[in-house]
Amino acid sequence: MQELHDAPLAPLTTFRLGGPAARLLTATTDAEVVAAVREADDSGTPLLVIGGGSNLVIGDKGFDGTALRIATKGFELAGTSLELAAGEVWTDAVARTVEAGLAGIECLAGIPGSAGATPIQNVGAYGQEVASTITEVVAYDRYTRETVTIPNDECAFSYRHSRFKAEPDRFVVLRVRFELEDAGGLSAPLKYPETARAMGVEQGERVPAAAARETVLRLRAGKGMVLDPEDHDTWSAGSFFTNPILDATQYAAFLARAKDRLGPEVTPPAFPADGGHTKTSAAWLIDRAGFTKGYGTGPARISTKHTLALTNRGGATTEDLLALAREVVAGVQDVFGVTLVNEPVTVGVSL
Repeated sequence: MQELHDAPLAPLTTFRLGGPAARLLTATTDAEVVAAVREADDSGTPLLVIGGGSNLVIGDKGFDGTALRIATKGFELAGTSLELAAGEVWTDAVARTVEAGLAGIECLAGIPGSAGATPIQNVGAYGQEVASTITEVVAYDRYTRETVTIPNDECAFSYRHSRFKAEPDRFVVLRVRFELEDAGGLSAPLKYPETARAMGVEQGERVPAAAARETVLRLRAGKGMVLDPEDHDTWSAGSFFTNPILDATQYAAFLARAKDRLGPEVTPPAFPADGGHTKTSAAWLIDRAGFTKGYGTGPARISTKHTLALTNRGGATTEDLLALAREVVAGVQDVFGVTLVNEPVTVGVSL
């Protein structure tokens, strides 16, 4: 297991921000992951687990503890059953399932990060989320000090949330198991309107899985959501804020504010959510509150391609990024009375 001291963490994140770790371990096997976690817990050392670094905001002072980078490998496909090691590059794994003619995660192409992070965030995009295909998550339980297998119905999946996110100091994901679909090379039924429109079909139709993947990659790239070292619009965490989910009272107040601000002819985006709630668009709120594409004058700005991405234009600090995020949160709250919640995990800092 590789060990470094006073190790830069910024290169391990898609933001390219954050100070160093007192100690950085890189684990390439499940046994090394477990050993490193146990050592940190036994010594009372703070532990930061890093996968692909695509959902991580680290403070400028860095991390005074052990950072554990999970770099395990493993792609095992048996029929329609898939097992991924936590360190597998997610978008590469998606490509391999499509090449195998299987459906279920093809619309999650281009999402940066590692496979082990997908159940934590219940990663989703373009009408798919991993909760619908994950069967089991193998994790090390830091409370019981044993490796456990957690079935889907015990993962408490919801919109961009899970049991693993709710208990961030308990589980370290080692492997993720999926059940995909053999639809003769076709995709799962397309649920997302933008994807269906781009492919010239109706929602609910199937298309070749490879074509669905390519379409999603093209759509994501147009929004700066596919990593490109030369494109500062991709020096981000993708969507920085989750789409707000409002109860009936909150939604009514939001509609009243939107009407007063924008006029009665403007209808905010609205989608039904669980429990009679309504989900609206964070990107729409940000844009209509005056934070348009490219907003900002410093080294941290809103993406020129998508208002939901906050970006490092080169030379930014984490504090630059957080100042921009706080400005956006305050502006949306002032205009619409809706509080945006950050999607990335923060380390040593907060909004």
